[in-house]
Formats: sequence, C-alpha cells, structure tokens
Amino acid sequence: MASSRTILIAGAGIGGLSAALMLARRGFRAVVAEQAEQLTEAGAGLQLSPNATRILQSLGLAERLAETAVIPAGLSVRSARSGAEIVHMPIGAAMEFRYGAPYWMLHRADLQAALLEAVGDEPDIDLKLGTRLDDFAVHPNGITVQLRDSRGVTEDRASALIGADGLWSTTRARLGDASKPEFRERTAWRTLIPAEAVPQDMRTPVMRLWLGPHAHLVQYPVRAGRQINVVAIVRDRWNAQGWSAPGERAVLLRHFARWAKAARDLIETPETWLKWALFDRGDGGFPGRGPVTLIGDAAHPMLPFLAQGAAMAIEDAAILARCLAAPGSDLADGMRRYEAIRQPRARKVQREARANSRTYHMAGTAALARNLAMRMMGGERLRARYDWLYDWRPD
Repeated sequence: MASSRTILIAGAGIGGLSAALMLARRGFRAVVAEQAEQLTEAGAGLQLSPNATRILQSLGLAERLAETAVIPAGLSVRSARSGAEIVHMPIGAAMEFRYGAPYWMLHRADLQAALLEAVGDEPDIDLKLGTRLDDFAVHPNGITVQLRDSRGVTEDRASALIGADGLWSTTRARLGDASKPEFRERTAWRTLIPAEAVPQDMRTPVMRLWLGPHAHLVQYPVRAGRQINVVAIVRDRWNAQGWSAPGERAVLLRHFARWAKAARDLIETPETWLKWALFDRGDGGFPGRGPVTLIGDAAHPMLPFLAQGAAMAIEDAAILARCLAAPGSDLADGMRRYEAIRQPRARKVQREARANSRTYHMAGTAALARNLAMRMMGGERLRARYDWLYDWRPD
C-alpha cells in the first residue's frame, strides 16, 4: 500500500465511496477498508438535495441514477389529525432552475450501487471488503495502520487516513475522543411498501410530511416509483445501537391512534418494520490530528429532520479532496483546512435538524401556531428559507 499518494479510507458507506472517487480523480490512490463481507441492499430511502446532487453529477453518476431516482413535484406538509394540507412547497423543475441541480428521492442501495460501479471503473481505488481498521499510528513519514480480516491482523502504510466509519467511529475513538454520541429520545421506524399496495394518490411523486404531537411521518416513492418509502419518528426512550432492529407494528400504531385515517392505513399496510434510535453529537468539532481526519457521521452525525445526513457526507468528500489536492500544502495541512471549512456548516445543519425535531413534534397550541405560521409563509417562502442549504457549491 505504501505510496506518497495513498490514502486509506475506513468505511465504504456513501461518504467513504464518494471520497475515494473524488481522490482518485485528483491523482491519489484510495484504499477503502470496509468491515462488511459484502455490501448488501440494506437501508431505506433517502433524499438528496441540490447541494449533493450537483456533486454526484460532476462525478458522472447522473446517468447511472436516472433509472431509479424520483424527482419530487413538491413537498406536502399535512396535519396529522385532519389530514389536511398545511403548506405545499414546489420542488421539481422549479427547484432545479433555482439551484442548478435536481432534488432526488432514492433508495440508499441504488446510490450505493452507482457509487460502487464508478469505484470499480477506477484503477486507483482498491476496495477491501471484510476488512476492519483496528488501530493506527502517526509517524513522520505517514501512518501505519492495523487492518483485521478473516486471516488476522496485518500492518500497512499509507500517507493519510480518512475515518468514514459512521456514528460509532473507531477512527474517532483512536484519535482520543472518548465522548459518546448523544441519544435524542427519538426512534425512527422504516419500511418499504410496493406501490400497488397503496392508493393511487399515495403513488404520486410527492413527499408527504405528516406532523403530529410527539411524532411525524414521511412518505415518498423510490426506485422509479415502484416502492413507497415510509419513515415514522416518535418520541421514545429505546436507545439500542444499530439501525435495523425489528419493530412491532402494533407498538408503532399506538403512537398514531388519533391520526387521520390515511396515515393510519399507511402504517397498517406493511407487516415488517425496522427501527433505530436517533443519536447525534454536540458541536465538539472534528478531532483530526496529523494526516487523519473524519467525514460524514464519524465527524458530525445529525438527526434526520433536515434530510441532510448523506448530503453532508458527499459535501465533506468534495471539500476534503479539493483541500488535499491543493498545491503547496501537505496532507495534514489540507486536512486542517478541510476541517476549518466544514465545521461551521456542519454545526449549522446539526442545529437546524435539532430545531426541526422540536418543531415537527409540537403539540397543542404550539402546534396550532406552527401550522398557522407555515400557511402564512407559503411554499415559495418556505423553500427560500433553505437557500443557504441547497445553493451551496463546493467551489
């Protein structure tokens, strides 16, 4: 592995694969160590706003994703109790015109497959499945890493290390950060429903966001409209690690007993639900050191109330690759520059997501005031509130 241009990436999620592609196209050799034996189709739907899709387009992935991505016509925010629409925010062509890139609704596995296909086309990327980063040591000439696979532990050399290993990052812990992610007393439940199993009006390319007391529900089509992705988030104290624990439908339904019939019917349709507890981190920043840094959830895990987890990892990858390839600075300097650039934006997105977690779950008079404010704001002004987020560009 030893090379002055070899960078080890721990984790082959969306951030890790994106970083590998961007580094390879800037003249680096990327070695991606992923502890999973194979990258399966696990996961759920995700939303990618223009700040992320413009980067994927620059990587040449638009054509690969065109067969499965769904472009939403709009976002329909609805009252949980009555089912009535509170506000409709236009997306579709209007958003692409405004920001110069589309808004996509995807299954995570379809994005991962497109990234993997692109990675396979790059001779300067080496993907090592079934391989886990155990430890590393920084020395004057680079980094020594300990990698564990089915044959045992091996030592290797690299010029730099990027931790893209998620919420419970080993890289972060080995950098000396002993803090733990913070549980936010929310549990997310997810499922996929065949499109033919829901009413026709539920199949349209619209994101529906239902707001209720201490819970909300999101639904939108993925995989070229063949499936409906449904995510329900409720206030809860269950906080086990992982994101694929089986959930009992009857337990979930108790949170939605007084909701509009259309929402209850949607929850009752699938037999199988998976759930995961929601964690993030405070504004502690990036604990990078020497030629080691973090991206994505390893650096700044965030709640899903702004639909920006995957987008932030893709943004990180773009900026990190630019900083590492900048002339006149070594890899450690480039990583510190990347962290300084990314930290303010990541903190703001984290804070906005936490604020939405409170706003979405309001009850009583607070919820009535929220709904009235959204109606008065209207869809166009609601969208304009996120210009700072969607109009971001890596240059």
